[in-house]
Amino acid sequence: MNKVEKEQELLGVLRIIAPGVPLRIALDDLAKAKLGALIVIGDTPEFVNLTNGGFKVNCDFSPQKLVELCKMDGAVILDSELKKILLANTLLVPDHTIPSNETGTRHKTAERIAKQTKQLVIAVSERKSNITVYKGSTKYVLQPMQDILSRATEVLQMLEKNKELFNELLLNLNVLEFTNLVSLNDVVMSLQRVEIISRIEEILRKYIIELGTEGSLVKIQLREIRKGLDSEELLILKDYGQRDAFNMKVELSELSLDQLSDTINIVNLLGYNTIDDKIMTKGFRILNKTSLNKNEIEMLIMELNDIYTLFSSPEKIASLIGEERSEMLVTEISRLKEQALLGKKI
Repeated sequence: MNKVEKEQELLGVLRIIAPGVPLRIALDDLAKAKLGALIVIGDTPEFVNLTNGGFKVNCDFSPQKLVELCKMDGAVILDSELKKILLANTLLVPDHTIPSNETGTRHKTAERIAKQTKQLVIAVSERKSNITVYKGSTKYVLQPMQDILSRATEVLQMLEKNKELFNELLLNLNVLEFTNLVSLNDVVMSLQRVEIISRIEEILRKYIIELGTEGSLVKIQLREIRKGLDSEELLILKDYGQRDAFNMKVELSELSLDQLSDTINIVNLLGYNTIDDKIMTKGFRILNKTSLNKNEIEMLIMELNDIYTLFSSPEKIASLIGEERSEMLVTEISRLKEQALLGKKI
């Protein structure tokens, strides 16, 4: 399993035990009461051979029932859908040859069972009240809610700062596009900034999942920060890239931060050889801020090649979209240019 797959598996686990869900309510109650517990989610046929003793419960799951059953020694087994409590007070007997870095008996058993069965196993420490989850070779200790919220707030502030920087780059790009002075470096800087925002967003989304119901406000703030970013990035790629914009966007998302910081990687991804190569905007980004529909924009750019030909060819525009639409477009572009040169958002 590669790093990305492990990260996705962990996020899936965090969703199952996020604050506000019934299982997390039970885990928090166990930790507060300083009750040790060993809980397994899933009941594959192979897993039955790793249990010894205990008794069948087979009752509907509820946080209260789980807490009461965990007061006994041994493990509690839940079904994979978290609807039933199947076994309680059972002894788990994993393969003792499976390596474990844990020291306590409960956590050592949890780690080995998780590695052997690939099931989700949760250990609650009686002494420290820590909640540790295991899934395959993945281990994660749940952090205090206040710590996660504090870190999420810090990441939000970082996102807001980078969004401000990206907006400044866009304001500059607006002016340069209307005056035909765009350099490849201007484009690269804009793409680097929006991709950095995406990398920071990945960190924040993990915190949001881990916060569960407590992360609603953070989620709303993230949505506001992210608004319009994907469409802006795609339009920049359509304006300056020499290949399919969606494919380039995927390739950009796969670059590491080190690769992203090296401008030549983005230059090559766009289809150029050096940062000094001459470029000219096709006009997708600007025309998408007018009343033209998608088909009209595609047709104009296909016929005129770039937006500067469009600026100087009102007759050609009229022949393509009609005189009335042409006059409206000229007025809209004139207004957008005036706003851009005044440093206003368009």
